[in-house]
Amino acid sequence: MTRIADVIKIMETWAPLAYQESYDNAGLLVGDAADAVKGILISLDTTEEVIDEAIAKGCNLVIAHHPIIFKGLKKINRTNYIGRTIVKAIQNNIAIYATHTNLDNVHNGVNFHIASRLGLQNIQILSPKKQTLQKLVVFVPVEDTKVLLDALSSAGAGIIGNYSGCSFRVTGTGSFTPNEIANPYIGQANQPEEVTENRIEVMFPTHLVGKVLAAMRQAHPYEEIAYYVTNLENENQEVGSGAIGTLAEPVTETAFLHFLKAKMQTGCIRYTALRDKPIQKVAVCGGAGIFLLNDALRAGADIFITSDVKYHEFFDADKRIVLADIGHYESEVFTKDLIFAHLSKKISNIAVNLSETTTNPVFYL
Repeated sequence: MTRIADVIKIMETWAPLAYQESYDNAGLLVGDAADAVKGILISLDTTEEVIDEAIAKGCNLVIAHHPIIFKGLKKINRTNYIGRTIVKAIQNNIAIYATHTNLDNVHNGVNFHIASRLGLQNIQILSPKKQTLQKLVVFVPVEDTKVLLDALSSAGAGIIGNYSGCSFRVTGTGSFTPNEIANPYIGQANQPEEVTENRIEVMFPTHLVGKVLAAMRQAHPYEEIAYYVTNLENENQEVGSGAIGTLAEPVTETAFLHFLKAKMQTGCIRYTALRDKPIQKVAVCGGAGIFLLNDALRAGADIFITSDVKYHEFFDADKRIVLADIGHYESEVFTKDLIFAHLSKKISNIAVNLSETTTNPVFYL
């Protein structure tokens, strides 16, 4: 039996909640994680119509990109669409899960999906996050090194980009004296002891610290383990906002804008003055991403694609870059396909459905 908790584990292994922005509210918003999953419906937003579609398709779990509960709620009633949607979901025992900025911020998340859809190559995080990594230093007898490293690796330590099993070690001499109530792995009570040990260093995502330390304690032979954990200021190249990549060949600005409109299926693109320069380096951010404009400029992008740009913010491009607003819904609607593809690979015994409900509140004449 697959429970909602099992699906949540799949989603949060991919896009940990620790990577959501401080203002966000991703996670299980409505429902009981212990419930068995009957069917999954994937949508960009959660609305009454989406809940109706879930009911019609026999789905009791809606996975949406945008959290329907975003700000604090003091009342849940039928006076607005949020209350009506939540009430209908509860009455029909439908759980609602949101994966929002945590999915935006991970490698191969929303922004990488947009970049891939546009055919970009050499895709990287546009603005990597800091303070998301830690380093473990631990001392272990030389002969126990492999067992400990394997355990740390299984817990998620030692992964750097496309490389796993990453560690550093140096051999030295450890010294200690067990007291009379100690139970030493090596040595005798009240007798000074020296052991040839390896100093092992591994990096890991901060949110895995509990898991990594538990694995260390389980695999380490010593009764008392000498170790320390350090917070790192390194940029995490696997986590951050936006994405940037290059086209295989440069194209004219007008040709790229027509390509962008067709590829992202948007009814309108608002953009700044063209510079009569070819487009090859492209920066993207799904949703409201104007806060990344300076990052796109520093990265040397020819165009920055995002949404929800205000009138005065268009001036900030200042003829240094083409700024293109393709619409919030249009920039993120293909997130549904991204989540569908991921879950379809992980779940085979439950129907995973793409919502057919258009939730875009904006229309173009």
